[in-house]
Amino acid sequence: QVQLVESGGGLVQPGGSLRLSCAASGNFFRMNTMAWHRQAPGKQRELVATIASAGTTYYADSLKGRFTISRDDAKNTVYLQMNSLKPEDTAVYFCNGDLVIDTDGDYENYWGQGTQVTVSS
Repeated sequence: QVQLVESGGGLVQPGGSLRLSCAASGNFFRMNTMAWHRQAPGKQRELVATIASAGTTYYADSLKGRFTISRDDAKNTVYLQMNSLKPEDTAVYFCNGDLVIDTDGDYENYWGQGTQVTVSS
């Protein structure tokens, strides 16, 4: 059974930093495009950043310069480094991605259960 498990969330003061991790485990060949999303209370889930298998990245315009997505394929892990955090970054952060499940390159999309990030003094 394939799963994505996020970790690294918590309470941080404004201006602080956190690094989230998303570990993929189970029966799959490799990670394809991976992403982080977030959902603040009372708001729709929004895309934060994506990273392709070749390393190409995309960020939501409002987060450029503060957040960095990266990946370690040897560890089947994706990271989100968040700097200069603001109270409006408070949300549940979800890992999402396509995992290749066979030698033909077929993939399936998975979501993690989310990790809470709270930015408050």
